[in-house]
Amino acid sequence: MASLPCSKTRPFRSISLPVRSHPTTQRVEEVLNKLNRLETSVAPTAETICDSLLGLEELQKCMDHLLNSPKTLQLLSQHQHGKWFEELLEKSVRILDVCSTTQELISQYKENVRALESSLRRRKGDSTAEAGIARLTNFSKKMKKDAKRLILALKQMDCETLTAAFLEADQETVAVIRALREANAVCMLVFQRLLSFLTVPLLKPKQPKWSLVSKLIHNGRTENKGLKNNMIVETKLETVEAQLNSIEEGLEGTFRSLIRARSSLLNVFSC
Repeated sequence: MASLPCSKTRPFRSISLPVRSHPTTQRVEEVLNKLNRLETSVAPTAETICDSLLGLEELQKCMDHLLNSPKTLQLLSQHQHGKWFEELLEKSVRILDVCSTTQELISQYKENVRALESSLRRRKGDSTAEAGIARLTNFSKKMKKDAKRLILALKQMDCETLTAAFLEADQETVAVIRALREANAVCMLVFQRLLSFLTVPLLKPKQPKWSLVSKLIHNGRTENKGLKNNMIVETKLETVEAQLNSIEEGLEGTFRSLIRARSSLLNVFSC
């Protein structure tokens, strides 16, 4: 048994496959290198998260093409009963579960943001908006816990001991398997950064603008200063909703591409 170091501390390795045998290989390496640069850069932002999700979708499409090439099918079919193959299949399911759970978190986040936006637009002196603030705050706390739990699961998955028996196979087969493992590794790292992004609170309850809006709503005041601060919060919420929409679209594309790549991996059994 051989252990791979965690993705947190290692760069993604270049995949070395004969380009003539696998035309998709060069593109796989390009996408991996691009994702590596994104994931080792500054703290995640909505923009870098969306770029990473687009990169993941492209990477999975490349892996799908690679897995469906006659040469690859022939190589992997000879080793389909190996322990490493079971590990790849199991990890693909777990990554899909993380992606699905993250999609649900984003959807719930959007619901809470939209509910608060709607309350603020009414400009009424009732407790509706104040309740919306409380709901969003409580949800943010819950989402932070869920995100941290998923991040821990991803880190544990990435640090798991993997069988190295496949290293006895021919060079081309080893390279394909390494490519599949690197694709999984980059998926896990992208989701870790996305979930870390979600743990950052939208607006802290103790921030002046937030508490002022809450106070104005509670007292039913409509002074110009109150309206101005209310509009600032609304603008912030609109920006966040737009970011969540973009991330949600990226997750949908990534999820579909993960499904296709897993189906292609399963097809190896039928060869």
